[in-house]
Amino acid sequence: MTVFHFFNCAILTFGPHAVYYSATPLSEYDTLWTSIRAAVVYLVTALVKLVCLATFLNVSESDSFDPYQELLKALFGFIDVAGLYFALTQLTHRNISQNHKFQAVGLGWAFADSVLHRLAPLWVGARGLEFTWDHILQGLEANANLVFSISLAALGSLMWLRKNKPKTLIPIIYACAGIVATMPSITSYLRRGLGWHLPKVVGFELFSSLLIAFISWQLFVACQRPSN
Repeated sequence: MTVFHFFNCAILTFGPHAVYYSATPLSEYDTLWTSIRAAVVYLVTALVKLVCLATFLNVSESDSFDPYQELLKALFGFIDVAGLYFALTQLTHRNISQNHKFQAVGLGWAFADSVLHRLAPLWVGARGLEFTWDHILQGLEANANLVFSISLAALGSLMWLRKNKPKTLIPIIYACAGIVATMPSITSYLRRGLGWHLPKVVGFELFSSLLIAFISWQLFVACQRPSN
């Protein structure tokens, strides 16, 4: 039963990444190498962010919400934006369109995040003797993170690769990117500051990820329209 539960949680956590790759034109255009290199960039970015967090943040004995500490975490969250900028603009990609490029980068980014932050807890916890919903919720959280990552990559593509975008949309693009980049601090405030339980936080993440994805899609479509 414990092995069955582990495989169920693993499929919930990592399966959507494979489904997204195979169900979209990414597999037809052979963008796997682009996703792999984006995952490597994520790992380097995560290492840099970890060093910054270990250097500048104090280890708190309580689990209470510390605004100063969370502000620093939010600022360090923009290291991810810098990593995405490098992945989108500096890595050489095969002859793929801008639409497929940001999806491949976002997919590799999200998969690396899930492996780094969820594989070990899943392997240790989901194989335990006592059944809990925590790992299923973490799998749903990984799905929300997949949507967030692709949305952030789409917004980054509009910010750095799309030159002829309408000027009226630029503040909205940057505001949405800022919200996605600071989402870990927002969820931390909901957990520690407001005392939300994990199911409620995951529900918020799922809803907000779909909302951000819809807004990003609308912005991407609007920026592709020919300007008058």
